[in-house]
Amino acid sequence: MGWEYQTLQFDFQSNVFISQGGLFDAQRFNFDLNRLGWEGWELVSVFDTNRMEGATRYIIAVLKRPLTEERRAALAQSAK
Repeated sequence: MGWEYQTLQFDFQSNVFISQGGLFDAQRFNFDLNRLGWEGWELVSVFDTNRMEGATRYIIAVLKRPLTEERRAALAQSAK
C-alpha cells in the first residue's frame, strides 16, 4: 500500500482562525480537520511556525490517506 500526503497551512493571524476574544478558534480548526477526515485524510502531525518575535504565524498540518490505484495513475500522468 502507498500513501498520499497533503500539507496544509493555516494562517494563525487571519480572522478566520481567531475568535472574537483574540484567541485561536479551535472549533473552526476542528471543523476543517473533520472535513478532511470525512474525505479520508488522517492527521499525521501538526506544528507551528514562529516569527522572530515568537508569535505563531502559521499552523502546519500534515495529513495522509491510502493511495488508490486510480489516484496513483492520475499522479503518474500529471508527472509526465
